Amino acid sequence: MLRTLVVNADDLGLTVGVNDGIFAAHDRGILTSASLMASVPAAANAIRRARNRPSLGIGVHLTLVDGAPMLLPDRVPTLVQDDGRFRPSWRPFIVACLMGRVSMRDVERELTAQIEYVMSHDIKPTHLDSHKHVHLFPPVFDVVVRLADRFRIPVVRVPYERTTADFPLLLWACQDYRLAASLGISTPKFVGRAMTGVMTAASLAEALRRLRAGHTELMVHPGYIDDALRQLSTRLLASRETEIALLTSPAIGQVVADENVSLVCHDRRIGLLSPRSYRNAS
Repeated sequence: MLRTLVVNADDLGLTVGVNDGIFAAHDRGILTSASLMASVPAAANAIRRARNRPSLGIGVHLTLVDGAPMLLPDRVPTLVQDDGRFRPSWRPFIVACLMGRVSMRDVERELTAQIEYVMSHDIKPTHLDSHKHVHLFPPVFDVVVRLADRFRIPVVRVPYERTTADFPLLLWACQDYRLAASLGISTPKFVGRAMTGVMTAASLAEALRRLRAGHTELMVHPGYIDDALRQLSTRLLASRETEIALLTSPAIGQVVADENVSLVCHDRRIGLLSPRSYRNAS
């Protein structure tokens, strides 16, 4: 049974400490890929350091909530509040979408700017996903896959895993799979949402052992806590450092080896997955 796994860190660029943790998990552990936030203060730090790591796949962590737009607020008025920033979380954003208060043209303008920012720094994105998974909502997903097609980005995450019991998410995911397939965009299997913030050695090892045949993406959130991270409205603090320890653990590396799982990153050219060998932490 062939099983290939992309271990992808969300939030690259969020803070320098988060960047430090993501690069440590790649350099010394099983991390193969990361999703870069464009409109955050430590993005430039992440881009500079990512260039020295050609074995690390870099995608774009598209952001429509919990941050500020790349574009001036008056260019994307339906995406921002009175303070010129995005809505604070996914729930008010999705409610606004359902009430017809969010323009998909504004969504497309802003996400285009974020992708173009990353590409302007000589990074060819390997994939697209989104902060707080807001692109799971099919009208937003439709924008995202069209942008993936336009910019020749081969993979888009569908953030649904079979352990999720929320039926509406399944309905959205089914629509998303169809939209992606219609444009020839790859959508690997997905795990990690249920472990976010609560990952342990046992839960990670079990997830690795239960991988299905084919290509899967494991989402993780490693990072070191710094002052900039403490000032953000995130529940993921101590758990980020726990994940660094797990992703660089020789015991977890041994599970990968014992299960004959091939660690990979999203291929830049054809939308499939290219092999990457596990380098045991020492």
